[in-house]
Amino acid sequence: MGSIVRSEVILTVYIISFLIGFPSNLLALYGFSVKINSKPLPIDVLLLNLTISDLLFLIILPFKMHEAASGMKWYLPDFLCSITAFTFFSTIYTSTLLLTAVSVVRYIAVAFPITYHQLQKPVYAIVISAAIWIFSAAHCSITFITQYHPSLSGNTSHGVCYENFTQNQLQVLLPVRLELFVVLCFVPLLICVYCYLRCILILYNRPGISQMQKHKAIGMALGTLAVFLVCVLPYNISHLFGYFQGRSPEWRYYTLLLCTFNTCIDPIIFYFSSSIFHCNSEKSIFRKYASQRQGTSSS
Repeated sequence: MGSIVRSEVILTVYIISFLIGFPSNLLALYGFSVKINSKPLPIDVLLLNLTISDLLFLIILPFKMHEAASGMKWYLPDFLCSITAFTFFSTIYTSTLLLTAVSVVRYIAVAFPITYHQLQKPVYAIVISAAIWIFSAAHCSITFITQYHPSLSGNTSHGVCYENFTQNQLQVLLPVRLELFVVLCFVPLLICVYCYLRCILILYNRPGISQMQKHKAIGMALGTLAVFLVCVLPYNISHLFGYFQGRSPEWRYYTLLLCTFNTCIDPIIFYFSSSIFHCNSEKSIFRKYASQRQGTSSS
């Protein structure tokens, strides 16, 4: 009964996240594509990559839905299990690192405006984004190593995907998970906390900053930190517990559900981080769409 209830809860969260996250991220993808084609800024390049990461996560989510609907059993081909596990985990950390890069860019823009204007070439953000994709993919390649390395692989899955590890697999996997916690979660969290706290302090002490801009800064800080503390941190804490317990904690599945909600929270970050979603912006996609409709009607 416990596994049935767990499967139902997991399936429900997956469906809700997909129904909310997929259309909102598609809208964000369109918005940043428009901005990139006109006058791209580094923040727009980073947020575009963040949108792509979330969409990749959502695209493979139906496979996880099928797994949950099957009572957490994997009846799909084995190669889909490998691809799904790799994409599922690597996009989680790609999004985390991209959010960290966004916080650093925002901090530089507020604390060092001259330096920020000198580094506004999109190529810098492109290089950073590429490095983040490669870095997270390299770490999450452990999903392939544990399943296919000759000294680790074996017929131990018993119809499940990326679960029921042998002791040999755990001896390799658990230290890697601990590294993921430290390098791809805890350190980025510290960076985000420092950058956004500094941004808020600088803006509040700087004259000539409107109340709206101050509220926007607080919204960006709270939104990004909420993603870390609510959606990302609990899952990574399971790596810490798993390392000292010598096995995967049973509650790890539920922390992954919080990571899934990340795809619904990220569009809020998009709103506060880019003027393209503000209706009072001259380059708003909504205003641009309205102008196009008005021009079509008059012609």
